[in-house]
Amino acid sequence: MQTLIDNGVAFIVALQAMGDWLIFPMKLFSNLGTEEFYFLVLPLIYWCVDSALGLRVGLILVTSNMLNTMGKVLFAGPRPYWVSSHVRALWPETSFGIPSGHAQHAVSVWGIIAAYYKKTWVWVAALALIFLIGFSRLYLGSHFPQDVLLGWCIGGLLLWAFTRLWEPIAEWLRTKTLYHQIFIAFIVSMIFIVLGLGAAALRSNYQVPQDWINNALLAGTEQPNPVDRSGIFTSAGTFFGLAVGAAWILSIGGYQASGPIPKRVLRYIVGLIGVLIFWKGLGAIFPTGDGFIFYALRYIRYGLIGWWVAGGALWIFVRFKLAERVNSI
Repeated sequence: MQTLIDNGVAFIVALQAMGDWLIFPMKLFSNLGTEEFYFLVLPLIYWCVDSALGLRVGLILVTSNMLNTMGKVLFAGPRPYWVSSHVRALWPETSFGIPSGHAQHAVSVWGIIAAYYKKTWVWVAALALIFLIGFSRLYLGSHFPQDVLLGWCIGGLLLWAFTRLWEPIAEWLRTKTLYHQIFIAFIVSMIFIVLGLGAAALRSNYQVPQDWINNALLAGTEQPNPVDRSGIFTSAGTFFGLAVGAAWILSIGGYQASGPIPKRVLRYIVGLIGVLIFWKGLGAIFPTGDGFIFYALRYIRYGLIGWWVAGGALWIFVRFKLAERVNSI
């Protein structure tokens, strides 16, 4: 393991020596792999482009995020600048490094989009983005090569599972009532939480090595805080909300994402206002911390965000004639 770390440090130092002119484009590509970016793209796809694709993107993203959260805790790998003062922290993080979330989510999200459209040019564009997002993480000093490679592999396995199982599971769910679908979504979200907390429990007494802390502080970044359970409830709540919202809106007639461009633009604006109300508004009201009540409130908050994106906003759009009902999901 130490050999991988040493070789990885040497490789990253060599990349960063190519010049600061790469900082801007590498940060640009890294931004294309952030949760905040997907937070903007997912509603755009779901509300304004193709609701069926949007639902796939949303569910694979939250599943990928949960798997990545567990993977980081299980592997407990450092960031490059935690172990070497020679690596510049051009994109600091506080979580463990392996597997790379940017790399994993890029394969999952851009891969599911390419698999949905089944067009060569879409696959070429997706593969280019996947590579550049992963490469940017190396240059910026956020990940070792093995972090990115493992992220790509996990993302690829998840993409394979989604493309293989989506239709059979969708057909099975169509035989269930709305209440049964909601119950199933809740159980899956609870499984997410149990698995996530189980992984976190393995690191309950974990102490970050002092030299990792010293190097992080020397780089001018925050102190590492790699075992953060809040992300588990974020993913589980969002998954539950998305699944419930999609099941509910389909039960009352579905939703059609097509329509005149002005209406699509208005949908996006109105929808994002709702997202901000639940995200920032409830974030300001709900207390944060460790413990059951804090995690339960986080689950509820992100559950409402997921429900709004997949169902609530769509109901508003149809109600105010910004979209039409149709069983399209």
